[in-house]
Amino acid sequence: MERLKPSRRDFLVGLGRGFAGSLIFSLPMLMTMEMWWLGFYADPLRLALFMTLLLPLLWRLSRYGGLRHTRSGWDDLADALVAVAIAAIASAVVLALFGVLDRGMSTHEVVGKLLLQTFCGSIGAMLAQNQFGEKDLRDERREAEASYLDEMFLMVVGALFLSLNMAPTEEIILIAYQMSVWQVIVLILLTLVLMHAFVYGLEFGGTERPRDGEGFWSVFARFTVAGYALVLLVSFYVLWTFGRLDSTGNLPTLGTTIVLGFPGALGAAVARLML
Repeated sequence: MERLKPSRRDFLVGLGRGFAGSLIFSLPMLMTMEMWWLGFYADPLRLALFMTLLLPLLWRLSRYGGLRHTRSGWDDLADALVAVAIAAIASAVVLALFGVLDRGMSTHEVVGKLLLQTFCGSIGAMLAQNQFGEKDLRDERREAEASYLDEMFLMVVGALFLSLNMAPTEEIILIAYQMSVWQVIVLILLTLVLMHAFVYGLEFGGTERPRDGEGFWSVFARFTVAGYALVLLVSFYVLWTFGRLDSTGNLPTLGTTIVLGFPGALGAAVARLML
């Protein structure tokens, strides 16, 4: 049997990793009923706005992962489009296997059920090379790209990914309703402590080291507090997109955003370690 050329073989391996990453990262959402229907009944304009963010996000994320080692912005765009295609196919196959999709459904219903699953799965596909690829290549990419704005971007991706898991569920609303003001304040403090500890204190793989001359409070303010502010913005936007904040007052909105910000903040911290 003829041996595949290295470039073609690498591309096929990248596709396989992309499919695996899409499946692994999106499986919890593929098996969640709220996610099946959200794309179908959510406000079309909000959902369209949300989906327009996908390609720019994947394009930038390709610098940290992707399906292959890219050398230009056009390569990154191609990877982003392939990641979307992989995620759409993987989502369609799994949902059809689970009986969520069938031949009697309208095109509108099928597309609605696949939209958000594709969003989540394409991020997983784009992260596949980073998680399943060669360690030296991952380290090389990270060292070449590391900057303050890059770190903030990675935190947004991590927060967005985990927030998508939780935002459609009724439990987020219920938890926020049950919590007192003091419990919300404690949750904020706990979230900040865990975010900082995950990245700087617990010595996980990929633990960050403050630069020479940077004190604790400088790092805490520039990365942890600023990152948490971005997490809350992401949480608010996701909840708004899914209509979870409609007809709610300011305090319930704030409480729900803070509750969703808890898993979102952990996702943001883990993203800095993993990517």
